[in-house]
Amino acid sequence: MTTLINTDLVLLDANLGTDTTSVIRNLAELVAKTGRASEVAGLFADALAREQKTATGVPGGIAIPHCRSEAVLEPTLAMARLNPAVDFGAKDGPADIVFFIAAPAGADNEHLKLLSKLARSLIKKDFTAALRAAATPADIVALVAEALKDKPKPAVTTATAAAGEAGNGAPGAASGVREAGGGPIAGEASPASQASTTRQKRIVAVTACPTGIAHTYMAADSLVLAAQEAGVDLQVETQGSGAVTPLDPAVIAAADAVIFAVDVDVRGKERFAGKPLVSSPVKRGIDEPAKMIQEAVAASDNPNARRVPHFGAEETAEQKAAASGESLGSKIKKVLLTGVSYMIPFVAGGGLLIALGFLLGGFQIPDFADKILTSNSLANLPTDYPAQALGPLGAYLGAVAFKIGGLSMGFLVPALAGYIAFGIADRPGIAPGFTAGALAVFMDAGFLGGLVGGILAGLAAYWIGTWSVPRWLRGLMPVVIIPLLGSIIASGAMLLFLGAPIAALTVALNNWLTGMSGASAVVLGIILGLMMCFDLGGPVNKVAYAFAVAGLGAGSLANQAPWEIMATVMAAGMVPPLAMALATVLDKKRFSLAERENGKAAWLLGASFISEGAIPFAAADPLRVIPASMLGGAVTGAMTMAFHVTSQAPHGGFFVFFAIGNLGMFALSIVVGTIVAGLAVVALKRWAVRKPVDTLAAAQPVTAAN
Repeated sequence: MTTLINTDLVLLDANLGTDTTSVIRNLAELVAKTGRASEVAGLFADALAREQKTATGVPGGIAIPHCRSEAVLEPTLAMARLNPAVDFGAKDGPADIVFFIAAPAGADNEHLKLLSKLARSLIKKDFTAALRAAATPADIVALVAEALKDKPKPAVTTATAAAGEAGNGAPGAASGVREAGGGPIAGEASPASQASTTRQKRIVAVTACPTGIAHTYMAADSLVLAAQEAGVDLQVETQGSGAVTPLDPAVIAAADAVIFAVDVDVRGKERFAGKPLVSSPVKRGIDEPAKMIQEAVAASDNPNARRVPHFGAEETAEQKAAASGESLGSKIKKVLLTGVSYMIPFVAGGGLLIALGFLLGGFQIPDFADKILTSNSLANLPTDYPAQALGPLGAYLGAVAFKIGGLSMGFLVPALAGYIAFGIADRPGIAPGFTAGALAVFMDAGFLGGLVGGILAGLAAYWIGTWSVPRWLRGLMPVVIIPLLGSIIASGAMLLFLGAPIAALTVALNNWLTGMSGASAVVLGIILGLMMCFDLGGPVNKVAYAFAVAGLGAGSLANQAPWEIMATVMAAGMVPPLAMALATVLDKKRFSLAERENGKAAWLLGASFISEGAIPFAAADPLRVIPASMLGGAVTGAMTMAFHVTSQAPHGGFFVFFAIGNLGMFALSIVVGTIVAGLAVVALKRWAVRKPVDTLAAAQPVTAAN
């Protein structure tokens, strides 16, 4: 335990500022000063990013900011008793006791157990009262040591075990509240409840948070205490950072309801299929455990309660979103990005194969590929194909690559539509979605048709899935009824009403893009460049990328506008990581050690068109990195459109040079944008300076009573 905390890591009655950012920054600095972190900036950025996901304040005036970070050298606890208290997002007000948990990215299981044990001790009123009464840092260290000691588990008497078998319906499970795989974690059920002739409600729960250190275990203990007070039999599975002990299948089978207090997907959710479900973010399990227990009890008596879906009928995105109170905009964004993310592999492979076909077979290969493949083979190479560099073998292999790539690209719109429908209605939506997408291709409705068709198919499948049908028909619903009726509704609407207008709009859009030249093309390049650099792989970036990829298949020697758009998007997306790599070389002292290391990797990431290579820099300093990146991306986008650079490959950066038209200007555009963005970020770091840590500490001194 002494490796986790010592008196140098304790501040009593300290003024660490008036907001969470100041407190976390000062505690990160404290950890680094004691030699337990390699640098402040990386640890602060990781802890702040975790705080921004979910506030770490919990009832009782406690806050537990925490993270796993590459900057942390050994598992560490830093504790501050604040004066003034600071609001960390708890419902009952600001926190005056803050434990900062800093774990290495690869922390071992034993240390993670200790950190989680401390976190769950913080919901005990006697422990927090002792922390507030402590006179010296040594007292705090002693209290933490006592909290982290292994304590013997209460013995389970024969009578209790027997009562457990009678009340739980699970052999060997003691009545009361306990954690999976262990003894009771909040005492046994009250004697009154054991003696009751009415059967206790039996509930199982899963708690999990992204970091898996603090909230996972605090939510578990809070739910356990609330269940004990309510006379409910509760068993909890904590899916934290350490080893997970699953709930006994017999316990799950006997449960009346399930609670998921989680911020991440539940592992093995199919184990709970069919059980009445109460689901919420993990923090609600800490803030409102009694309400969640009450809701679970009520759900167990409600035949219409929400239930854990059966395997093969997973919850839809809409159901999950509705349960979590997600906004309509967020739901739409998730559904569309689901379609785009599943579509991209078809396009990436297909686009590169088409580009390879041009490289091997020359630019006339589209006109001859089908004839070559039907008339020739490796044993009978084409001899009447127009002369090109690699001769008959190149012509044949080029035709093979081009045809495979073209067939792969043919799935672009159906895959987009199919997986948009999947995002809405899960697996039953896939077949209607693919069908509507194929119909959009047939009607020349293109990308927009796939978008509309996928949404229609998903909504139709979801609606049909809500029908109340006889039990004997339920098995046919996801595999026969929903695909059949969903396809009829969505594809019928496309064919009869929507397909023709969307096709006309698509033709008009393509004609407009084809006719763009001069200033209008440059403006489009600027817009695409700004979008690619705005969120570095996020939704806005993906919209611009999907727009370019969707038109790639329509490109040809006669209509190169779609290829120009693809080149613009790819070139602009390469700028942010390359610019950050350049900036770390130009002015090393403006960047932390971790950022300089990331800068070395960013050269390769940028050259490969992986915009996410700039994310570590943007996370640590978004107000300077993102505007600088957008400036460089806009310059690159304008140049590539102005010089009519083309790309027949949807990904790969410089490594698909053979698919780039006007390669010299492609490279020059990227170099100029990289220099502009790199110089801009260095200038902003020099002259748009945030108040440094030392100044902050001077303005808000860290004082301690002892």
